[in-house]
Amino acid sequence: MNLFGILRAPRELLFGAGQRHALGSVAATLGRRALIVTDTRLAADADFRALVGLLEAANLAVLVDSSTLPDVPVASAIESTENARQFQPDLVIGIGGGSCLDMAKCVALLLAHGGRPQDYYGEHTVPGPVLPLIAIPTTAGTGSEVTPVAVLSDTERSLKVGISSPYLIPTVSICDPELTLSCPPGLTAIAGADALTHAIEAFTAIRRAPVPGIAQQRVFVGKNALSDRFALSAIELLWRGLETACKDGTDRDMREKVMLGATLAGLAFGAAGTAAAHAIQYPVGAVTHTAHGLGVACLMPYVMTWNAPAIGPELAQIAAAAGLKDPNEVIPSLAALFERIGIPVTLRDLGLSEERIEWVAEQSSGVTRLIQNNPRPLNPQEMLNLVAAAHHGDRASLI
Repeated sequence: MNLFGILRAPRELLFGAGQRHALGSVAATLGRRALIVTDTRLAADADFRALVGLLEAANLAVLVDSSTLPDVPVASAIESTENARQFQPDLVIGIGGGSCLDMAKCVALLLAHGGRPQDYYGEHTVPGPVLPLIAIPTTAGTGSEVTPVAVLSDTERSLKVGISSPYLIPTVSICDPELTLSCPPGLTAIAGADALTHAIEAFTAIRRAPVPGIAQQRVFVGKNALSDRFALSAIELLWRGLETACKDGTDRDMREKVMLGATLAGLAFGAAGTAAAHAIQYPVGAVTHTAHGLGVACLMPYVMTWNAPAIGPELAQIAAAAGLKDPNEVIPSLAALFERIGIPVTLRDLGLSEERIEWVAEQSSGVTRLIQNNPRPLNPQEMLNLVAAAHHGDRASLI
């Protein structure tokens, strides 16, 4: 067996309750003029104001940009960058959910290299380091605090698009589970289901031949010895902690498990990548204007059913991590878990109209960097069948 592995991670990752209080000393090593990227709701939060105070106490000049919108419209990233130029930041700090962190990544990129986000779509298109970046997640889901990816919404294409480059990995990530204690049940469910999907797709991704240079050719190289360790640990933590965290948000032990699971899932897919569920969600999310985590989690049982003939050993390992006795229990148990925490069962429930099924299938097939990562190939007709099954709630048709 070839124990080939790739790890892409922040230079420093701080995890644990109270670690946010290190922000001032951490930031002072990276810059003197900090642009904070967040959203309107968080900007008024007491914990956020305390973080700004830590920076000011460390003698940093601070500019707060609270304009982040859900799914990061391309135009908003351009506008935020232009508004920040006069301040001349030498450090960007993203505080918030996945959209805030992705916005911070994009602004750090544009401040360093100019141009528009469209100039950097795809993999390995960022020419060099971006501004130093600190990521502080307040939800446990996207894993953006450790990944090389920023996802934006392109209204011209009616699609979500990704910029994927190791240069986008934050310099420092501070993951403090206490920041998730106020996260409401619905958002906890969406974010946590997103994280569990990341872990499963990374663990079941295609395994490529480890030819030298593969990491320079691809950002997402497929499953490997290192990503598998992170993915399995994430699956165990999230499977056992997510439902309780949704039901009782004050349970600090479960909050810690879910946040650690989300971060480990980010480390897993930051190298291995995601696959068909994420490819399909890009057009679904653009059409239905629903949360990313809802879409990928809704799709995951259908994608896993299609992939099952190609992932037998992985299903057995997932069963063990989830405390299940039989690998055949994995997919129905996952579907039941998601349903219990409020994830829609079908794409129809998500708001996708039947007449858009064919368009979604066509668009999904075009997301080649993710489709190529799927463990079982999907030609256009098979993709259409998969999207239709997910719309109608017919997993049996995929067996």
